[in-house]
Amino acid sequence: MEMQSDFDRLLYFESARRLAEEKYAQNPSDADNLTKWGGALLELSQFQSVPESKKMILDAISKLEEALHVNPKNINTLWVLGNALTSQAFLTPDGDEARVYFDRATLYFQQAADEDPDNELYRKSLEVSAKAPELHMEIHKHGSLQGALGSGPSTSTETKQSAKKKKSSDLKYDIFGWVILAVGIVAWVGFAKSHVPPPPPR
Repeated sequence: MEMQSDFDRLLYFESARRLAEEKYAQNPSDADNLTKWGGALLELSQFQSVPESKKMILDAISKLEEALHVNPKNINTLWVLGNALTSQAFLTPDGDEARVYFDRATLYFQQAADEDPDNELYRKSLEVSAKAPELHMEIHKHGSLQGALGSGPSTSTETKQSAKKKKSSDLKYDIFGWVILAVGIVAWVGFAKSHVPPPPPR
């Protein structure tokens, strides 16, 4: 059932990406369309290998920055860009490099929260963003992200010893690392739904 759901999401966001690309050809100055394109790329990145995912997220960041150039006050663009930068940070093993992405993400989340102070999602994103660097350090210190991707500890002893920690870190990664993105699907789909064919019935 879950696999079917993932496949539906893949089809849905691929359809959204194609539609946004077509609309961009007609009107490259449509900030909302650029935001939808960036959002679709961000969602599709979750279905890729890590190197491909990073490339796709960078492409999403580029589209979102282009959207902000057109409309610097677009709150949704600010928020989705914060998500994209957070995602890129978690996929970046180097702590200093990741910190640059986290700091930029926090800046955009702060701007979104400032523009709409009553929005709980923006406030929550800002809170999670503050904890993200520490979580990143823990994840990469224990090698849990690499382990989950099949390049973790090489010896069986190390694997057994780190299994419990890895499970705990992976859970935290799922909850905190991607919570903004996961919650964001609901919000983002909300404004994209009217322009994209619905996912096929299960």
